[in-house]
Amino acid sequence: MRETGVDEEKAKRSERNVAVRVEHLRRTYNSVVAVDDVSFEVYEAEIFGMVGPNGAGKTTTIECVEGLRKLDGGSIQVLGLDPHRDGYDLRRRIGVQFQQASLQDRLKVWEALDLFSSFYPQSANWETLLKQLGLDDKRNAAFAELSGGQKQRLFVALALINDPEIVFLDELTTGLDPHARRAMWDLVREIHGRGKTVVLTTHFMEEAERLCDRVLIIDHGRIVALDSPESLIKTLGAENRVVFTAEGQFPTESLKSSSTVSRVETIGDRIIVYGHSDRLVVEVVNNLVSNGIRFRDLRTEQPNLEDVFLSLTGREMRD
Repeated sequence: MRETGVDEEKAKRSERNVAVRVEHLRRTYNSVVAVDDVSFEVYEAEIFGMVGPNGAGKTTTIECVEGLRKLDGGSIQVLGLDPHRDGYDLRRRIGVQFQQASLQDRLKVWEALDLFSSFYPQSANWETLLKQLGLDDKRNAAFAELSGGQKQRLFVALALINDPEIVFLDELTTGLDPHARRAMWDLVREIHGRGKTVVLTTHFMEEAERLCDRVLIIDHGRIVALDSPESLIKTLGAENRVVFTAEGQFPTESLKSSSTVSRVETIGDRIIVYGHSDRLVVEVVNNLVSNGIRFRDLRTEQPNLEDVFLSLTGREMRD
């Protein structure tokens, strides 16, 4: 059944239009190879993520795709156009939010949107964008007066001002607090809901797992893996974990006898129970209750993209 599902997914992809095609991309900075033989496709109306640690080559790759950096090897097509040869035509059809950007401190929000809309022969209604991005009450605020999250919303609005077909978001949530980060996730979903293709880079694995249809994991300029988050995690074959603290003596043998439990680790009074079953936590809790064992701080841990990266590279994500 699993193979059939894979075949069906491949068939669906083959029917979709390719928005971005990158083949054997190579980019160097003097003796440093930033991107080394990277190839991938992005399909229309999907959220595609490039994930990996800082310095992995994500920003260099996306800037090559946007036409901001020249290639040392390979080829790129975006909406059927060459980013360098057809740069003028392409820039009218894509929107870009840069990893690092700024505006004049005294420039007001509405002035920035009005100015940027004048750069294009056709543009979205910036008054509508203000409301959609939650900036209407900040329309007369100067750029310097905005919070970090509000500045990011403004830069996203500027990326959408030309009503692009593809939106590129480079490290959108870096430097934001958890609340602002989740608000940005909702914003990305809203943009995708309008039928836009979204290409984003991030070094937050949770962000990629929550948002992306497919993710390309990159490290040291090379592709480590490319698939949907769910498929990557399933391929890993990692176990679910139930972690809790036992009060008093804990007989691990009572859990080891369960068919859903593969192994049990004891670290002081902390117990880690491993297993593949979705019913693992139910079985563990029932076992503890039936044996009259008191416990606290129980939580579940499921395999995620962090585990995938660790499995494939042999190390945890670095800052």
